[in-house]
Amino acid sequence: MKVTVVGAGVLGTMHAWHAIERGHEVVHLEREREARGASVRNFGLVWVGGRAAGAELDAALRARELWAEIGARVPGVGFRAGGSLTVVRTAAEQAVAEQVLARSDAAERGYKWLSATEVRELNPALRGEFTGALHCDLDAVVESRVALPALRAHLAATGRYTFVPGREVRDIADGGTVRDDHGATYDSDSVVVATGAWLTGLVKELAPQLPVRRVRLQMAQTDPLGEPLTTSVADADSFRYYPAYQGDALDTLLRDQPQPATAAEHRMQLLMVQRLDGGLTIGDTHEYDEAFAFDVTEDPYEHLLERAAELLGRPLPPIRRRWAGVYAQTLDTGLVVHREQVRDNVWLVTGPGGRGMTCSPAIGETTAQEIGW
Repeated sequence: MKVTVVGAGVLGTMHAWHAIERGHEVVHLEREREARGASVRNFGLVWVGGRAAGAELDAALRARELWAEIGARVPGVGFRAGGSLTVVRTAAEQAVAEQVLARSDAAERGYKWLSATEVRELNPALRGEFTGALHCDLDAVVESRVALPALRAHLAATGRYTFVPGREVRDIADGGTVRDDHGATYDSDSVVVATGAWLTGLVKELAPQLPVRRVRLQMAQTDPLGEPLTTSVADADSFRYYPAYQGDALDTLLRDQPQPATAAEHRMQLLMVQRLDGGLTIGDTHEYDEAFAFDVTEDPYEHLLERAAELLGRPLPPIRRRWAGVYAQTLDTGLVVHREQVRDNVWLVTGPGGRGMTCSPAIGETTAQEIGW
């Protein structure tokens, strides 16, 4: 089968991966020279613990298996199975963790409660004041800035994969013929459009009533920490933004423990991941109302640095990079992604939200199964 994939972010690349795995030929089109959207402007987290029960958790667990397999075959993606710690500092925060730990799927998610002493034994870089942490040993990390080129190099070695950057798709006809902005055409048995937060132009023509919104976030990366951060780290504000933590205890937390003004205004949580060079990726914010600002705001960074320093027990290294990113999020909370056949042999796959890096391998696998690759 001849497969054309439009969009070379992690979602498009994982569709190309599954097509190649099934023996097909793939042409992979990308309008930039490299993917520049949410797939590289993220933490690289494979974040299982916070996912909603049901289809979302199932996808995350399957994707975690696939990431481990892919990481073993393609070391350049930088897969590390370090787990995560969501650190708590108040009784209300601990009550949320305890309620989650009492649920029937706690073991499936890899949850465990660690005391403050146990947290420091697992991750000695955390020398601040806290009462303990919710540990998820299934959470993992990939290197988002280098994973996609590494995956493409592996696919190219099969002899059945062609990457065509710098080409914007202008039309996709019924049956699967793709035409780009250079006038080149690609006859395809199957087309997958996975263009991330680019929802205008061709995507708007293919799906005029697309039930997907865009979300903007701010992040940063520091100089090397100077010591290992052995797990990914989150603060308890993360309980507010991941569906796994919903319940009476969270309702009480939201009522009785408001966020600091800056965190509340920018809908913030602290996530902190160490890169292979020793630097820390920290974030993030959530902005839902377009039109988005073209610049980044300094107050959230000051909050992140302060909160991270409280957990580490020392100031962070200087920030060397700041950026904003935009991702697409399906409005149907019961879906992991929006998947729609928009023309004969043409499927649009978009809107995984903040689950893109986590769930893309499983999303691509499901698409392959539904299409019949």
